[in-house]
Amino acid sequence: MRVIVAGPDERDIAAAIEAEGHEVARVDVANRPALEEAGVLEAGAYVLTEVRQATSIPVALDLNEGLKVVVYDTESLPDFARGQADLVVDPELLGPDAVAAEL
Repeated sequence: MRVIVAGPDERDIAAAIEAEGHEVARVDVANRPALEEAGVLEAGAYVLTEVRQATSIPVALDLNEGLKVVVYDTESLPDFARGQADLVVDPELLGPDAVAAEL
């Protein structure tokens, strides 16, 4: 499965996802052009590691409504995006390997 990891990856979740056998595309700033270039149309999951970029969730879902959206950050997700995320995980509670295994 193709997975897009957006935002800083301080906990190496992209490497954990790759170790599970998935193809990973990374973007620093998750705007529409970056998501399209990363292959969001073919992706099965979108992992956001920076809640400040929560506006990228509806953009990604607009491009690919079948995406599984995972937010992996210690900050709280804004209300407007909370209903669009399939899974919100605090990295302090669950490590990247466990999250990657669930994808």
